[in-house]
Amino acid sequence: MKLFYSPNACSLGIHVVLEEIGKPFELALSSARDGSLYKPEYTTMNPKSKVPTLIRDDGSVLTEYPAISMYLGRINPQANLIPADLEGEIRMLEAIDYITSTIHMQGFTRISRPERFGTDIEAVKEAGREVYRKGMKVMDAQLDGREWLTGPYSLADAALLYIENWSLRDDKVSLPANCAAHYARMKQRPAVQRAFAAEGLPL
Repeated sequence: MKLFYSPNACSLGIHVVLEEIGKPFELALSSARDGSLYKPEYTTMNPKSKVPTLIRDDGSVLTEYPAISMYLGRINPQANLIPADLEGEIRMLEAIDYITSTIHMQGFTRISRPERFGTDIEAVKEAGREVYRKGMKVMDAQLDGREWLTGPYSLADAALLYIENWSLRDDKVSLPANCAAHYARMKQRPAVQRAFAAEGLPL
């Protein structure tokens, strides 16, 4: 398999999942900053011009974070990244969807790409911060009294990691206590350490 990623993008979570699984895979750098996401070489594969993109072993293309995450968990049951019970699985999916569609897309995208949302840049950024802060409070409450987001370690924790790591991008947001502790635990995992090292990210 081959993962198309951009350093410290949401693809970091998928990178961590691949490291947790432990099977061979390739990395292919594709960044919005250098324009490669918009070049024909990329758009013919993924016309959405975003990461992550996963090329599967049969050559087919899979896009969108939740779909890629769930696919990798399903085809690698030995990695125990999906809860065994239905309630655990749906709570995991619930968390991944909230992280990717709300905290990320509605929150942090306003902080990192405010020009997409309006001309009053500072107002847009602050609106994004409010969404991010609220979202992280929700995650913090879910972590209360537990090490991992939905019970045992799962795909949801890799998703939470990438959004936690983004708190370092803006000095006007910070992680609440349970999320900060989760972030610290995640950085102790060898799979996370390998992913950070491969992407050139500080631990």
